[in-house]
Amino acid sequence: MPSSSDSREAKHRARSAKQLVWQFFWLLVPLRRQVLWILTSATVATLIGLLPPAGTKFIVDYGLSHKSLPEPWLRRFPSLSDPRQLLLVTVIAVALTSLIKILLHIWGRWQATKMSKQIQLNLRRRVFEHAVRLPLHRVQEIRSGGVASILREDGGSVGELVFGMMFDPWRAVIQLVGSLAILAWVDWTLLAGAIVLLPVVFLTHRTWINNIRPQFRVIRKQREQIDAGATESFAGMRIVRAFSRQKRETARFTTENNLMARQELYAWWWMRAVEMIWEALIPTASAGLLFYGGWQVLDGRMTIGDLMMFLVYLLMLLEPLATLAQSATQFQNSLSGLDRVLDLLEEPREMPSIPAALKVDRREVAGRISFEHVTFTYPGGDAPALHDICLSVAAGQTVALVGPSGAGKTTLTNLVARFYDPETGHVTLDGRDLRDYDVESFRSILGIVEQDVFLFDGTIAQNIAYARRGASTEEIRAAAEAANAAEFIDRMSDGMQTLIGERGVRLSGGQRQRLAIARAILADPKLLVLDEATSNLDTESEQLIQQSLGQLMRGRTSFVIAHRLSTISRADVIVVIEQGRVTQTGSHAELMARGGKYRSMVERQIQMTLGNFTAPMTSEADGESSDVR
Repeated sequence: MPSSSDSREAKHRARSAKQLVWQFFWLLVPLRRQVLWILTSATVATLIGLLPPAGTKFIVDYGLSHKSLPEPWLRRFPSLSDPRQLLLVTVIAVALTSLIKILLHIWGRWQATKMSKQIQLNLRRRVFEHAVRLPLHRVQEIRSGGVASILREDGGSVGELVFGMMFDPWRAVIQLVGSLAILAWVDWTLLAGAIVLLPVVFLTHRTWINNIRPQFRVIRKQREQIDAGATESFAGMRIVRAFSRQKRETARFTTENNLMARQELYAWWWMRAVEMIWEALIPTASAGLLFYGGWQVLDGRMTIGDLMMFLVYLLMLLEPLATLAQSATQFQNSLSGLDRVLDLLEEPREMPSIPAALKVDRREVAGRISFEHVTFTYPGGDAPALHDICLSVAAGQTVALVGPSGAGKTTLTNLVARFYDPETGHVTLDGRDLRDYDVESFRSILGIVEQDVFLFDGTIAQNIAYARRGASTEEIRAAAEAANAAEFIDRMSDGMQTLIGERGVRLSGGQRQRLAIARAILADPKLLVLDEATSNLDTESEQLIQQSLGQLMRGRTSFVIAHRLSTISRADVIVVIEQGRVTQTGSHAELMARGGKYRSMVERQIQMTLGNFTAPMTSEADGESSDVR
């Protein structure tokens, strides 16, 4: 079982940028063919984009100055001896080249966009699939809003790495290398001046960029907390309003957002520092090279066309340098999202399946459950919740678990449902340890109705059929009737297709409870766990439900947590749990005859029930005698 220290270690794990980049490239392995096409199109489009500036030299040196083209060009293209013809052909060639470059660029960018969305979909699916299989205590630590933030924000930012770390930097590198090659052909001294700028890119990346990612990670963590808190506030809106805490919740939300805003502003200055350097460096470098080139023209060592072409290529050289610097800040932000996603994916799953794990065949399951010297402590807990539990439940028996709150009743059913595995001892099904079974296969024979009913935002029919998506309308209807839910369903305007809202907010507590029972009935489980399943029902509904539950539990091994005597007394076996230990077992009649904790609990409940009836009568009698006097 993973400990809470394992989770904390995962949360604070640090990865270098090199490790994160390597992990991202592993994500691209299944898409390597698409990557090849995207990079090829970007390469060709960028190289074609380097051709139009060369037309500047032809127009200035030969078209506008009325100089003749070099002899080899005139022999091959004699019509270009006319300056107007040269101007027209050059403009058309530049326009066609630019059009081809644009089409290739758009196609490559479209393919890159599709691939980024595919990566987002695949990664979000992996994260969700992994998150729903995390240990239960870890899921509760993350909170639903936190998981949603990781899925939406962090999972989405990983897809942006296609542009921030692959497409845009690749184009920038191709354009950089191509521009350097052309500049070397024009004038190697000007090229040397341009190359001086390259170390600046490296220094800015080393000095600033590597410090930005940890800040982005902190911002994402803060956003996760804000999302989780907001989700929690709206989920508990009835309580928030009941205690008039709207202002307090708004103040908490505002405070957390103010903190995130300050963190974002701090990161903004780190990012802008790089951009400000480049915004100052590019015009300064251009001015210096323009002065040198102009001096060369005045000395007759360079033509005006060469100078203008060089300046255009210089801008094309500086543009990818700025793109690389800007992409570095963007992809550090995205890498921080990938870092958090990897943290979650590397956390151990709940009871991971092993190759030798058995699949449960419900036709062969009898349902005999045994606890053999079971001791269990919750992750992060100090004291065991259950101590040396020994209990044997025959197939088809109904077991009532009674005892004070916090005694360990729910913990025992959690082990039956295999939400946790015991530290020591064994929980067995038909004589085989539950750890030998594939956990998801085992839970297919399990049905649960809890006191705190959870319903999904959807129709009544969808909620009843949650455990059996292929159930027919007739089967759903039969389950609703068995749970005494058909009565109120038929009164609704849309019947089974009525939308019940998030967590079933449009239904009463008793109606939600009956839908949960109908859901368990339709699942047709071999093992049944009822945690105060009739606690929210009125007396009349409870009598009808008790009969339905009796039919549901017949032939099934059932664990019932209850406090009502009407529910407990019908059980085949009653188990009294105190402070994590089994202190009494037996039928209702046996335990009443034996005395002890169970009998005192029953007598106390009877006294409380009779007291509720006699108190009003006594008050009324006192009032009447008062009137007589």
